[in-house]
Amino acid sequence: MIRTAVIMAGGSGERFWPLSRKNRPKQLLALTSDKMMIEDAIERIAPLIPLEHIYIFTSEILQTPIREALPNLPPENVVAEPFKRNTAPCLAFAAVFLVEKYGVSASEISMAVLTADHYISTSSQFIQTVDKALQYAESNADLVTIGIPPVRPETGYGYIETNATNYEANSIFPAISFREKPNRETASQFLISGNFLWNSGMFFWRIDTFLKSIHENLPAVGDELEDLKNAIHNRTQNVYEGTIPEAKSIFEQFPDISIDYGIMEKARNVAVIRAGFLWDDVGSWDSLDRMQPLDNDGNVLNGKNVLIDTRNSTIINTSGKQVIALIGVDNIVVVATDDAILVCPKDKAQYVRQAVAALRSLGHDEHL
Repeated sequence: MIRTAVIMAGGSGERFWPLSRKNRPKQLLALTSDKMMIEDAIERIAPLIPLEHIYIFTSEILQTPIREALPNLPPENVVAEPFKRNTAPCLAFAAVFLVEKYGVSASEISMAVLTADHYISTSSQFIQTVDKALQYAESNADLVTIGIPPVRPETGYGYIETNATNYEANSIFPAISFREKPNRETASQFLISGNFLWNSGMFFWRIDTFLKSIHENLPAVGDELEDLKNAIHNRTQNVYEGTIPEAKSIFEQFPDISIDYGIMEKARNVAVIRAGFLWDDVGSWDSLDRMQPLDNDGNVLNGKNVLIDTRNSTIINTSGKQVIALIGVDNIVVVATDDAILVCPKDKAQYVRQAVAALRSLGHDEHL
Protein backbone atom coordinates (compact mmCIF):
# COMPACT_ATOMS: atom_id res chain seq x y z
CA MET A 1 0.00 0.00 0.00
CA ILE A 2 1.34 3.41 -1.00
CA ARG A 3 0.46 6.01 1.59
CA THR A 4 0.06 9.57 0.36
CA ALA A 5 -0.87 12.87 1.98
CA VAL A 6 -2.86 15.53 0.16
CA ILE A 7 -2.71 18.94 1.82
CA MET A 8 -5.33 21.35 0.53
CA ALA A 9 -3.88 24.85 0.32
CA GLY A 10 -5.85 26.77 -2.26
CA GLY A 11 -7.77 29.10 0.02
CA SER A 12 -7.46 32.87 -0.07
CA GLY A 13 -7.54 33.42 3.70
CA GLU A 14 -9.47 36.67 3.33
CA ARG A 15 -10.52 36.75 7.00
CA PHE A 16 -6.84 37.34 7.84
CA TRP A 17 -6.55 40.47 5.71
CA PRO A 18 -4.54 42.70 5.70
CA LEU A 19 -1.74 40.26 6.58
CA SER A 20 -3.12 37.61 4.24
CA ARG A 21 -2.91 38.60 0.57
CA LYS A 22 -3.81 36.88 -2.69
CA ASN A 23 -0.18 35.91 -3.38
CA ARG A 24 0.59 35.17 0.28
CA PRO A 25 -2.54 33.90 2.02
CA LYS A 26 -2.76 32.63 5.57
CA GLN A 27 -1.28 29.19 4.84
CA LEU A 28 1.98 30.99 4.00
CA LEU A 29 1.91 33.01 7.23
CA ALA A 30 3.32 32.19 10.67
CA LEU A 31 0.14 32.62 12.70
CA THR A 32 0.31 29.88 15.32
CA SER A 33 4.07 29.26 15.61
CA ASP A 34 7.32 30.66 14.27
CA LYS A 35 6.81 28.70 11.03
CA MET A 36 4.39 29.07 8.15
CA MET A 37 1.21 27.12 8.70
CA ILE A 38 1.85 24.99 5.63
CA GLU A 39 5.31 24.14 7.01
CA ASP A 40 3.73 22.99 10.25
CA ALA A 41 1.25 20.85 8.30
CA ILE A 42 4.04 19.10 6.41
CA GLU A 43 6.22 18.58 9.48
CA ARG A 44 3.31 17.03 11.39
CA ILE A 45 2.67 14.32 8.80
CA ALA A 46 6.28 13.74 7.69
CA PRO A 47 7.08 11.16 10.43
CA LEU A 48 4.37 8.95 8.92
CA ILE A 49 4.51 9.81 5.22
CA PRO A 50 7.81 10.79 3.55
CA LEU A 51 8.14 14.05 1.64
CA GLU A 52 8.12 12.37 -1.77
CA HIS A 53 4.56 11.16 -1.03
CA ILE A 54 3.26 14.47 0.34
CA TYR A 55 1.36 16.63 -2.17
CA ILE A 56 0.06 20.18 -2.00
CA PHE A 57 -3.02 20.92 -4.10
CA THR A 58 -3.53 24.61 -4.57
CA SER A 59 -4.57 27.27 -7.07
CA GLU A 60 -2.53 28.17 -10.12
CA ILE A 61 -1.67 31.60 -8.67
CA LEU A 62 -0.21 30.01 -5.51
CA GLN A 63 1.73 27.17 -7.14
CA THR A 64 4.97 29.13 -7.53
CA PRO A 65 4.83 30.94 -4.15
CA ILE A 66 4.28 27.62 -2.35
CA ARG A 67 7.12 25.94 -4.23
CA GLU A 68 9.42 28.80 -3.29
CA ALA A 69 8.30 28.63 0.33
CA LEU A 70 8.91 24.86 0.55
CA PRO A 71 12.31 24.17 -1.05
CA ASN A 72 12.58 20.71 0.56
CA LEU A 73 9.37 19.46 -1.02
CA PRO A 74 9.71 18.13 -4.59
CA PRO A 75 8.40 20.98 -6.77
CA GLU A 76 6.33 18.58 -8.86
CA ASN A 77 4.41 17.70 -5.69
CA VAL A 78 2.86 21.18 -5.62
CA VAL A 79 -0.03 20.77 -8.04
CA ALA A 80 -2.40 23.43 -9.36
CA GLU A 81 -6.03 22.36 -9.57
CA PRO A 82 -7.46 22.99 -13.07
CA PHE A 83 -10.20 25.40 -11.99
CA LYS A 84 -11.58 26.61 -8.65
CA ARG A 85 -14.50 24.34 -7.86
CA ASN A 86 -14.35 23.71 -4.10
CA THR A 87 -13.04 20.66 -2.26
CA ALA A 88 -15.04 17.78 -3.77
CA PRO A 89 -13.81 18.31 -7.37
CA CYS A 90 -10.33 19.18 -6.07
CA LEU A 91 -10.04 15.88 -4.19
CA ALA A 92 -11.44 13.95 -7.15
CA PHE A 93 -8.68 15.50 -9.26
CA ALA A 94 -6.11 14.64 -6.59
CA ALA A 95 -7.24 11.01 -6.47
CA VAL A 96 -7.10 10.55 -10.24
CA PHE A 97 -3.78 12.40 -10.38
CA LEU A 98 -2.21 10.05 -7.82
CA VAL A 99 -3.41 6.93 -9.63
CA GLU A 100 -1.84 8.23 -12.84
CA LYS A 101 1.31 9.36 -11.02
CA TYR A 102 2.03 5.98 -9.43
CA GLY A 103 0.70 3.82 -12.25
CA VAL A 104 -0.91 1.26 -9.92
CA SER A 105 -4.44 0.22 -9.05
CA ALA A 106 -6.48 2.71 -7.04
CA SER A 107 -6.85 0.02 -4.37
CA GLU A 108 -3.10 0.15 -3.77
CA ILE A 109 -2.99 3.83 -2.74
CA SER A 110 -4.32 5.33 0.48
CA MET A 111 -4.84 9.04 0.86
CA ALA A 112 -4.71 11.26 3.94
CA VAL A 113 -6.52 14.53 3.24
CA LEU A 114 -5.20 17.30 5.47
CA THR A 115 -5.43 21.07 5.58
CA ALA A 116 -2.82 23.79 5.76
CA ASP A 117 -4.61 26.05 8.23
CA HIS A 118 -5.36 24.09 11.38
CA TYR A 119 -3.83 24.35 14.83
CA ILE A 120 -2.82 20.97 16.29
CA SER A 121 -1.19 20.87 19.69
CA THR A 122 0.81 17.63 19.81
CA SER A 123 2.38 16.07 16.73
CA SER A 124 3.02 12.67 18.32
CA GLN A 125 -0.63 12.24 19.31
CA PHE A 126 -1.70 13.49 15.89
CA ILE A 127 0.46 10.83 14.22
CA GLN A 128 -1.08 8.09 16.37
CA THR A 129 -4.59 9.13 15.34
CA VAL A 130 -3.71 9.47 11.65
CA ASP A 131 -1.88 6.14 11.57
CA LYS A 132 -4.88 4.33 13.03
CA ALA A 133 -7.24 6.15 10.64
CA LEU A 134 -5.13 5.09 7.66
CA GLN A 135 -4.86 1.50 8.89
CA TYR A 136 -8.63 1.33 9.21
CA ALA A 137 -9.24 2.91 5.81
CA GLU A 138 -6.71 0.60 4.16
CA SER A 139 -8.41 -2.49 5.62
CA ASN A 140 -12.03 -1.44 5.13
CA ALA A 141 -14.10 0.07 2.35
CA ASP A 142 -14.91 3.08 4.50
CA LEU A 143 -14.36 6.82 4.32
CA VAL A 144 -12.77 7.85 7.62
CA THR A 145 -12.79 11.28 9.21
CA ILE A 146 -11.34 12.65 12.43
CA GLY A 147 -13.80 13.94 15.00
CA ILE A 148 -12.67 16.42 17.64
CA PRO A 149 -14.19 16.26 21.15
CA PRO A 150 -15.81 19.70 21.57
CA VAL A 151 -14.61 21.87 24.43
CA ARG A 152 -17.09 24.73 24.00
CA PRO A 153 -20.48 25.32 22.30
CA GLU A 154 -18.88 26.39 19.02
CA THR A 155 -21.24 27.76 16.37
CA GLY A 156 -18.58 28.12 13.69
CA TYR A 157 -17.88 24.41 13.14
CA GLY A 158 -19.84 21.52 11.70
CA TYR A 159 -20.55 18.51 13.93
CA ILE A 160 -20.57 14.73 13.49
CA GLU A 161 -23.12 12.62 15.36
CA THR A 162 -21.93 9.23 16.63
CA ASN A 163 -23.62 6.40 18.53
CA ALA A 164 -21.31 6.57 21.54
CA THR A 165 -20.79 8.91 24.48
CA ASN A 166 -17.98 7.11 26.30
CA TYR A 167 -15.01 6.40 24.13
CA GLU A 168 -11.26 6.63 24.31
CA ALA A 169 -8.91 8.55 22.06
CA ASN A 170 -8.43 6.89 18.65
CA SER A 171 -11.55 4.75 18.98
CA ILE A 172 -13.56 4.38 15.77
CA PHE A 173 -17.35 4.47 15.38
CA PRO A 174 -19.85 4.78 12.53
CA ALA A 175 -20.82 8.35 11.71
CA ILE A 176 -24.58 8.66 12.17
CA SER A 177 -25.00 12.10 10.60
CA PHE A 178 -23.25 15.34 9.75
CA ARG A 179 -24.75 18.53 11.17
CA GLU A 180 -24.24 22.01 9.80
CA LYS A 181 -23.00 24.91 11.92
CA PRO A 182 -25.56 25.16 14.75
CA ASN A 183 -26.92 28.08 16.71
CA ARG A 184 -25.70 28.62 20.28
CA GLU A 185 -28.52 26.66 21.92
CA THR A 186 -28.06 23.64 19.65
CA ALA A 187 -24.28 23.75 20.04
CA SER A 188 -24.74 23.67 23.82
CA GLN A 189 -27.01 20.63 23.48
CA PHE A 190 -24.42 18.90 21.31
CA LEU A 191 -21.75 19.58 23.93
CA ILE A 192 -23.87 18.23 26.79
CA SER A 193 -25.01 15.11 24.93
CA GLY A 194 -21.47 13.78 24.57
CA ASN A 195 -22.07 11.96 21.29
CA PHE A 196 -21.23 14.85 18.95
CA LEU A 197 -17.75 15.67 17.67
CA TRP A 198 -16.43 18.64 15.74
CA ASN A 199 -15.90 17.96 12.05
CA SER A 200 -12.15 18.43 11.53
CA GLY A 201 -12.20 18.38 7.73
CA MET A 202 -9.50 15.68 7.65
CA PHE A 203 -10.26 12.49 5.72
CA PHE A 204 -8.68 9.10 5.01
CA TRP A 205 -9.51 6.48 2.40
CA ARG A 206 -8.23 4.05 -0.18
CA ILE A 207 -8.53 5.79 -3.49
CA ASP A 208 -10.74 3.05 -4.96
CA THR A 209 -13.17 3.53 -2.05
CA PHE A 210 -13.24 7.27 -2.64
CA LEU A 211 -13.71 7.04 -6.41
CA LYS A 212 -16.59 4.59 -5.93
CA SER A 213 -18.22 7.01 -3.51
CA ILE A 214 -17.89 9.85 -6.02
CA HIS A 215 -19.70 7.76 -8.65
CA GLU A 216 -22.45 6.88 -6.16
CA ASN A 217 -22.97 10.23 -4.47
CA LEU A 218 -21.74 12.89 -6.89
CA PRO A 219 -22.37 11.61 -10.43
CA ALA A 220 -21.89 15.10 -11.90
CA VAL A 221 -18.22 14.58 -11.07
CA GLY A 222 -18.06 10.78 -11.19
CA ASP A 223 -19.32 10.59 -14.78
CA GLU A 224 -16.37 12.73 -15.91
CA LEU A 225 -13.59 10.91 -14.04
CA GLU A 226 -12.52 8.84 -17.03
CA ASP A 227 -12.18 11.95 -19.19
CA LEU A 228 -10.28 13.65 -16.37
CA LYS A 229 -7.97 10.64 -16.12
CA ASN A 230 -7.28 10.76 -19.86
CA ALA A 231 -6.56 14.49 -19.74
CA ILE A 232 -4.01 13.97 -16.97
CA HIS A 233 -2.49 10.93 -18.65
CA ASN A 234 -2.04 12.68 -21.98
CA ARG A 235 -0.63 15.91 -20.58
CA THR A 236 1.29 14.92 -17.46
CA GLN A 237 4.03 17.45 -18.12
CA ASN A 238 1.54 20.30 -17.75
CA VAL A 239 0.39 19.12 -14.34
CA TYR A 240 3.64 20.42 -12.92
CA GLU A 241 3.50 23.83 -14.61
CA GLY A 242 0.15 25.49 -14.37
CA THR A 243 -2.98 23.61 -15.41
CA ILE A 244 -4.05 21.21 -18.16
CA PRO A 245 -6.40 22.87 -20.69
CA GLU A 246 -8.38 19.66 -21.21
CA ALA A 247 -8.80 19.17 -17.47
CA LYS A 248 -9.79 22.81 -17.04
CA SER A 249 -12.65 22.48 -19.53
CA ILE A 250 -13.90 19.42 -17.60
CA PHE A 251 -13.59 21.19 -14.25
CA GLU A 252 -15.59 24.18 -15.44
CA GLN A 253 -18.60 21.86 -15.77
CA PHE A 254 -18.29 20.51 -12.21
CA PRO A 255 -20.57 21.81 -9.44
CA ASP A 256 -18.98 24.13 -6.90
CA ILE A 257 -19.44 21.81 -3.93
CA SER A 258 -17.54 20.86 -0.80
CA ILE A 259 -16.49 17.33 0.09
CA ASP A 260 -18.87 17.45 3.06
CA TYR A 261 -21.95 18.34 1.01
CA GLY A 262 -20.97 16.30 -2.04
CA ILE A 263 -19.80 13.06 -0.45
CA MET A 264 -19.53 12.76 3.33
CA GLU A 265 -23.10 13.74 4.23
CA LYS A 266 -24.54 11.29 1.68
CA ALA A 267 -22.24 8.27 2.00
CA ARG A 268 -23.34 5.33 4.15
CA ASN A 269 -19.81 4.03 4.74
CA VAL A 270 -18.36 6.83 6.90
CA ALA A 271 -16.42 6.08 10.08
CA VAL A 272 -15.19 8.66 12.57
CA ILE A 273 -12.11 8.34 14.76
CA ARG A 274 -11.96 10.32 17.98
CA ALA A 275 -8.93 12.60 17.97
CA GLY A 276 -6.23 12.06 20.54
CA PHE A 277 -4.95 15.62 20.22
CA LEU A 278 -6.10 19.20 20.72
CA TRP A 279 -7.29 20.92 17.54
CA ASP A 280 -8.63 24.28 16.48
CA ASP A 281 -9.54 25.93 13.20
CA VAL A 282 -7.52 29.05 12.47
CA GLY A 283 -10.46 30.79 10.88
CA SER A 284 -10.20 34.48 11.75
CA TRP A 285 -8.26 36.94 13.89
CA ASP A 286 -10.31 36.24 17.02
CA SER A 287 -9.17 32.59 17.03
CA LEU A 288 -5.54 33.46 17.81
CA ASP A 289 -6.14 34.00 21.52
CA ARG A 290 -6.77 30.24 21.80
CA MET A 291 -3.36 29.44 20.28
CA GLN A 292 -0.98 32.28 21.07
CA PRO A 293 0.46 33.26 24.47
CA LEU A 294 -1.44 36.10 26.14
CA ASP A 295 -0.13 38.99 28.22
CA ASN A 296 -1.47 39.63 31.73
CA ASP A 297 -4.50 41.42 30.29
CA GLY A 298 -5.43 38.66 27.85
CA ASN A 299 -4.00 40.36 24.76
CA VAL A 300 -2.30 38.74 21.75
CA LEU A 301 0.59 41.02 20.81
CA ASN A 302 3.02 41.16 17.91
CA GLY A 303 5.25 44.03 16.82
CA LYS A 304 5.66 47.57 18.21
CA ASN A 305 2.67 48.31 20.42
CA VAL A 306 1.86 50.46 23.45
CA LEU A 307 -1.22 49.40 25.42
CA ILE A 308 -2.82 51.30 28.30
CA ASP A 309 -5.89 49.90 30.02
CA THR A 310 -6.50 47.55 27.07
CA ARG A 311 -7.72 43.97 27.49
CA ASN A 312 -8.65 40.84 25.56
CA SER A 313 -7.49 42.30 22.24
CA THR A 314 -5.43 41.09 19.30
CA ILE A 315 -2.81 43.60 18.17
CA ILE A 316 -0.60 42.64 15.22
CA ASN A 317 1.87 45.18 13.83
CA THR A 318 4.09 44.11 10.94
CA SER A 319 4.69 47.60 9.57
CA GLY A 320 8.29 48.70 9.67
CA LYS A 321 7.67 52.33 10.64
CA GLN A 322 4.48 52.64 12.69
CA VAL A 323 3.76 52.01 16.34
CA ILE A 324 0.26 51.16 17.55
CA ALA A 325 -0.97 52.87 20.74
CA LEU A 326 -4.26 51.81 22.31
CA ILE A 327 -5.90 53.36 25.36
CA GLY A 328 -8.97 52.10 27.19
CA VAL A 329 -10.29 49.58 24.68
CA ASP A 330 -11.33 45.95 25.12
CA ASN A 331 -12.07 43.07 22.76
CA ILE A 332 -10.68 44.73 19.65
CA VAL A 333 -8.61 43.57 16.68
CA VAL A 334 -5.98 45.89 15.21
CA VAL A 335 -3.72 44.67 12.40
CA ALA A 336 -1.27 47.03 10.71
CA THR A 337 0.89 46.35 7.65
CA ASP A 338 2.91 48.74 5.52
CA ASP A 339 -0.07 49.62 3.34
CA ALA A 340 -3.23 48.80 5.30
CA ILE A 341 -4.77 48.90 8.77
CA LEU A 342 -7.68 46.82 10.06
CA VAL A 343 -9.67 47.81 13.15
CA CYS A 344 -12.75 45.89 14.26
CA PRO A 345 -14.45 44.49 17.38
CA LYS A 346 -13.24 40.98 18.05
CA ASP A 347 -16.76 39.58 17.68
CA LYS A 348 -16.91 41.02 14.14
CA ALA A 349 -13.68 39.35 12.97
CA GLN A 350 -15.67 36.88 10.84
CA TYR A 351 -16.73 39.80 8.65
CA VAL A 352 -13.26 40.94 7.55
CA ARG A 353 -13.81 39.33 4.17
CA GLN A 354 -16.56 41.90 3.58
CA ALA A 355 -13.91 44.61 3.77
CA VAL A 356 -11.88 42.65 1.21
CA ALA A 357 -14.91 42.45 -1.06
CA ALA A 358 -15.46 46.20 -0.70
CA LEU A 359 -11.84 46.94 -1.62
CA ARG A 360 -12.16 44.69 -4.64
CA SER A 361 -15.35 46.37 -5.81
CA LEU A 362 -13.65 49.77 -5.48
CA GLY A 363 -10.75 48.60 -7.62
CA HIS A 364 -8.13 48.70 -4.85
CA ASP A 365 -6.48 45.47 -5.98
CA GLU A 366 -3.06 46.72 -4.89
CA HIS A 367 -4.18 46.21 -1.29
CA LEU A 368 -5.54 42.68 -1.75
